[in-house]
Amino acid sequence: MHNNTPYLRNVQEQLLSDNWYVLKKYTFDIQRRDGSWQTQNREVYDRGNGATILLYNREKKSVVLTRQFRFPVSVNGHSGLLIEAAAGLLDKASPEARILAEAEEETGFKVSHLEKVFEAYMSPGSVTEKLYFFIAEYTERDRTGDGGGLVEEGEDIEVLEWPFEQALAAISRGEIVDGKTIMLLQHLALKGVFNELRG
Repeated sequence: MHNNTPYLRNVQEQLLSDNWYVLKKYTFDIQRRDGSWQTQNREVYDRGNGATILLYNREKKSVVLTRQFRFPVSVNGHSGLLIEAAAGLLDKASPEARILAEAEEETGFKVSHLEKVFEAYMSPGSVTEKLYFFIAEYTERDRTGDGGGLVEEGEDIEVLEWPFEQALAAISRGEIVDGKTIMLLQHLALKGVFNELRG
């Protein structure tokens, strides 16, 4: 860790786990707004940065989503089957290159024109990950396969092609509870891609 932050000092790190990703405990002094210094401890999980994409079709007024099992969510009382936009870790690739590959692996659609929406830290209190958000228009001609992810990575992904209105309603019903997916669906709504639906 490189610390160039003037209000941090005496940063010490301790490796707790390097099994799946990297979990470290940090002890540091932080300068409060009143000028005093306070020692704090934080555990930080580093899994690398990622990217996510929402595919949409203007003519069909539809979006492509995925459904897969997420074990951490099941630990917190959910069934674990989450409806999501396609996503993946960068693994040293550019966000654009990685998300194009992930979209094809997970959904079976090979799109070429990406629109970057924004970047966001999804759980900044404990996880280092920054997520790059994209949208892309798709057509049936872009379908190259069935999607479903990579078996060798433990993926078993169901591909969903839903009307946009159904996807938006699924947020209100609590059927879509994945943060990145909610953000991308709301972005499409604000962008007015399907405004003709609302009259």
